[in-house]
Amino acid sequence: MRKPQPETVAEGSWSGLLELWAEPALSGILAGGYLLLLSLMWVLLVFGVGRWGRRFLLRSEVPFHPELPFVSICVPARDEAHNIGACVAAALTTTLERFEVVVVDDRSSDGTGDAARAVDDGTGRLRVVEGTEPPKGWAGKPWACARAAGEARGALLCFVDADVRLHPRAVGALATELEAHELGLISAFGTWELVGWWERVVIPAVGWLIRGSVDLERVHQPGKLEAFANGQMLMVERGAYQSVGGHEAVAADVLDDVRMARVLKRRGHRIGLRLAPWAFRVRLYRSLSEIVSGYGKNLYEGMDRRAALGLGAILFIVVGTLLPWGLLFASMVSRLALGWGLPGASWILWLAAVCSLQILFRWRLERADGRSGRDAWTHPIANVVLVAILARAVFGVRATWKGRSFEDGQATSAER
Repeated sequence: MRKPQPETVAEGSWSGLLELWAEPALSGILAGGYLLLLSLMWVLLVFGVGRWGRRFLLRSEVPFHPELPFVSICVPARDEAHNIGACVAAALTTTLERFEVVVVDDRSSDGTGDAARAVDDGTGRLRVVEGTEPPKGWAGKPWACARAAGEARGALLCFVDADVRLHPRAVGALATELEAHELGLISAFGTWELVGWWERVVIPAVGWLIRGSVDLERVHQPGKLEAFANGQMLMVERGAYQSVGGHEAVAADVLDDVRMARVLKRRGHRIGLRLAPWAFRVRLYRSLSEIVSGYGKNLYEGMDRRAALGLGAILFIVVGTLLPWGLLFASMVSRLALGWGLPGASWILWLAAVCSLQILFRWRLERADGRSGRDAWTHPIANVVLVAILARAVFGVRATWKGRSFEDGQATSAER
């Protein structure tokens, strides 16, 4: 008997596989399993919003530690004339007896230094330092932070971004936590100030992806490798800071805040991270292009530039968030516009339920941040942008921000 040729066997195998795939029972099991997994995932996410960070909530009424050391509020600022006045004015309202504000004008071209001096309250607490060219191997922001630390007199160094508006009690509350728990470093998550439409759509989705990926329990456990810090408001004890060489330990890094937390923790220092929506407000970006550029330079860095993680995140967002919307749209078109009988009404209703859970999840995020929730419907749009940001970061190596270039997470020679 003549043996079948390899091509015949292959064709038969593929034909059998396609016939099996076309079986209604198998298709129903696969589709049902997919939708069941998504339903469970989104239900857990909806109910998990209220639980995240509850143990690490920093309250505004916490009494200050009776013997707080001198605190230096350090503000690196590059081309921040539109932000620095409000930032410094808020910092100068800090309700501490012993503190100062040190602003490093990082070679700005827009009058940042003059804008900072214009809000001086005459108490002698404000100093504006002119920045200098970074030494070889240094990125601009770490060098500006190192300059501020070198000029500062405080035993506690509180690094604050120029777009941050501090609550008067924020610095004292964070210093109290650091002293009470004998931490080397502590930082906080505040509140986003969202003005434009793209800000309201995209920033909560990306911001909560970052926050939700942080295991706060493990960050606070001394023996664990996990470490995280939010550089918008980060306080470090000077002795711990100097023990690792200060910002020289993270001289060329885009994510100098996260890297600093890792370095300190690996050297045996305890670190802390608090959820404090009252402590400060920050307007991160003002347009879609700024959002894409800003998150594009650091989101992938938070994954240690591991392509597998980046591609996995893209796949997860596409399959877990965007695909149900695509299937729901295609199903509605097939039945209402084309008159097809497939898919069945029950499948369409299930898809609609999964999409509704996503909107409910986003609504709960909005409410948790103190917003009305009216932008919850934009969640799928936000995730399209998020996929674009991740893809741009994974498949491209160069990022730019405020005239500076970064390649593979390090400052390029043009920046140094």
